[in-house]
Amino acid sequence: MLGLDETANKWSGFGPPRHRSTHLELDPVILSRIQFGFVITFHIIFPAFTIGLAAWLTAIEGMRLATGNLVYRRVFDFWLKVFAVSFGMGVVTGIVMAFQFGTNWGVLAEKTGSIQGPLLGYEAFTAFMLEASFFGVMLLGRDRVSPGFYLFACCMVSLGTVLSSFWILANNSWMQVPVGHEIVDGRIIPADWREIVLGPVMMVRWSHMLLAAFLTTAMCVAATGAWYFLRRVHLSEGRVMLHWGLGLAAVLIPVQLYFGHLAGVYVLKHQPAKFAAIEARWQTQQPASEVLIAWPDEAEQRNRFAIEIPKLGSFIASGNWTSKEVGLDAFPVEDRPPVMIPFFGFRIMVCMGLIMLTVSWGGNLLRLLGKLETSRWFLWAAFLSFPSGFIAVISGWYTAEVGRQPWVVYGILRTKDAVTPSLTTGDVLISLTVYFVVYMILMTFGIYYIYDLLRKGPVGDGRAIPAATASRPMAYADDAASATGARSRE
Repeated sequence: MLGLDETANKWSGFGPPRHRSTHLELDPVILSRIQFGFVITFHIIFPAFTIGLAAWLTAIEGMRLATGNLVYRRVFDFWLKVFAVSFGMGVVTGIVMAFQFGTNWGVLAEKTGSIQGPLLGYEAFTAFMLEASFFGVMLLGRDRVSPGFYLFACCMVSLGTVLSSFWILANNSWMQVPVGHEIVDGRIIPADWREIVLGPVMMVRWSHMLLAAFLTTAMCVAATGAWYFLRRVHLSEGRVMLHWGLGLAAVLIPVQLYFGHLAGVYVLKHQPAKFAAIEARWQTQQPASEVLIAWPDEAEQRNRFAIEIPKLGSFIASGNWTSKEVGLDAFPVEDRPPVMIPFFGFRIMVCMGLIMLTVSWGGNLLRLLGKLETSRWFLWAAFLSFPSGFIAVISGWYTAEVGRQPWVVYGILRTKDAVTPSLTTGDVLISLTVYFVVYMILMTFGIYYIYDLLRKGPVGDGRAIPAATASRPMAYADDAASATGARSRE
């Protein structure tokens, strides 16, 4: 069933290759892809949030220790509850992904286990153990350990989430651009771990993902603060959330755009077919136009209702206005990825990035003008930008993964040859149905509980503020009398 890259004559396969289908068939391959995509779509929401949230909690706890301001304590305690629920849901939704390597993708596990097994193992032994060890201290240890050790525990949990993303991205980046390996007796084995783990493609993709996670959290925190201002409740804490969230996003979004460009450069160099699909470039062009928006027609291999800019595609790809850019016609039909999802996924991701850029920079401009908390139109804009980071992460992942097709390990192992040979359509339909039902129940209760936490807000200083008072920023600042009273109660 397995067929490694025939052009390299590394693996001839155990049997005749399956013919490429021109229409969607519910066979074990497509159903396994749908199942894995469904599971990881739900799972990725939570790591994308908790990676940044762990760092945010560490920063807030550090500020509390440095300033003694009880607003920071209330903000920390509030977001710690949200983090606990999100972390738990991330663990639950992520466990089954590892199972699928054995149940649905047995050939992939067999042929790449020498590389993927250690990478996933390192994630469990370093990142997950670090998170699990110190997460209990964060939840239950504030009154049992010293303030300095409690901050250390927060740092360790944050480091654990970052390490988790490192190993997962190392694994996925190797599947996108396989390096540092050799093929022996049909098995892909490591030859240079340094190149696999610390290669330039890996470092670009990991940085891009980390920044996406931080931006996701920043926009969520800012949107929550904006929501409290719109409702005129929890204004002391909301002010911290709004200002910190917008400030962080404003700093990170230009850096993220730069790393997004670097990610595009690696795609152009190592995955030219994916790049052509993202651009919906059906024919090789010189110079190449940039398609801003269109409806790709894969049957006719052309773009309908296209809005494009002449020569801009050459400049974006190669830095000059006259370069020749490869189209999908340069690749065999069986090596071409789908176009629709990468094309729209990339544009949705970019659109979300521009929304984050506009909201964060616009909010900081209003802050300098002293109008941030009183501009209700902007508060609505910031509140409605809540899902922008999540949408960007999911659409970016779809772009990367669907654009990699028809390969599961790019250029080496085809997706259709990576499934478990004995798998039947009925097997996957049953497991997919079970996953769907369980995830719907889990997500419904989990998201509702997180919403309920956000709606109730931090404990203390949660009273509604009259409009006349709310218009004066210092009226809802953390006043000395309130802080003194809170300290005496502690």
